[in-house]
Amino acid sequence: MISGWMELLPIPSICDSALLRVLLVIVSLLCADVEALRVIGGSVTVKQGSTAILSCYVTGTNDDLTQITWQRKTREKPHNDNFLTILPREGVQFVNGGDDRFKYIGNFNNKNGTLQLSNVALKDEGSYTCIFTLFPSGNQKIEIPLNVLVPPFTSVKDNLPTLGTEEVLFATCTAAGSKPPAEVRWLTGALGDKVRTTANSTQYDNDTTTTVSSLFGVPTREINGHQVQCVISGDSLSKEESLLFTIQIYFSPTEVNIRMISEDSFECVTEAKPNANFIWSRSGQSLLESSVKIDGAKLQLLSLTSDINGLYQCEASNTYGSKRGQLYVHVASGSCSAAWALLGVFICVFFLSIVGAAVWYFYTHEDQRRRFTFFWRRVPTNEPAGNSAAQQEQHQME
Repeated sequence: MISGWMELLPIPSICDSALLRVLLVIVSLLCADVEALRVIGGSVTVKQGSTAILSCYVTGTNDDLTQITWQRKTREKPHNDNFLTILPREGVQFVNGGDDRFKYIGNFNNKNGTLQLSNVALKDEGSYTCIFTLFPSGNQKIEIPLNVLVPPFTSVKDNLPTLGTEEVLFATCTAAGSKPPAEVRWLTGALGDKVRTTANSTQYDNDTTTTVSSLFGVPTREINGHQVQCVISGDSLSKEESLLFTIQIYFSPTEVNIRMISEDSFECVTEAKPNANFIWSRSGQSLLESSVKIDGAKLQLLSLTSDINGLYQCEASNTYGSKRGQLYVHVASGSCSAAWALLGVFICVFFLSIVGAAVWYFYTHEDQRRRFTFFWRRVPTNEPAGNSAAQQEQHQME
């Protein structure tokens, strides 16, 4: 009985306990080794045209490295494929054609497969996979996303508004081809509600976006010359861009006046935007280079003789229209200096004579009254290029 009972009881074995402890230690070491082996890498974001560092390396293992392989799946190459391998003896080898922009900057002995990609383009954006072939662990890999930022091309375009009373487009500010989309806004300062802005965006197949902001207002003289700013900002820009713009209201030449600079020089004066171009001419005759000198808006009489007598016309013109002013020159024979000295007296006498004769004629001839009034009245000249009014100045010398 006793012997049978003893056979039923389990007898602990010292060897079994030791074996169990050894197995536990081995499992722990294996788990620790698996947890320690890691492939390090991460996503990369760079601006177009700059350099990207695609970093990857292995830690926590003493396995033998036999090969490093790089794969890519990009906008240009949408199918994942091997494009570069690194071998311990042969070094870097491209697959299916090389690309000088890629440079291996890692260390094979340190299990470092880092690549440098210079002059990054939007076509390079995508996913890059770094694969380490280890023995006996096998392949270990990590995926490295490459995100490419594209700064916008920025510009402000003047819409060339002309003077008027209705709201028109002053200018457009554009941030073209940015990734991600840029923000475009106007800083209008003291103009306040005298102007308004709108914005719209267009996205393209390559994920770039063009954003346009427009500036509107009524083209008045009051708003002309005001300076505003177009501000562009976004993740693809290291700092905000500010484009200055001066609102220009364009109009044809206003009334043309001819003023005396000196006793022998005259200048054609008007207001216009863009600035007017001036052309001097002589009614019915050509301008004699020996007698007059033309310098833009200025007319200089070089020889005060009867040869220069006549009606001179100054035409001021720009893209939006033209107007004219007239100058009548009469030099009597004799000494020029005496003529100029007597000019003041003559003008007074001549003017009083003309006024007296005009008054008498005005009240004795009803049908001529209207003609006289029309001759001296300034004629409106709000006409397009080719039609203008004239202002007459008479200078007589004797």
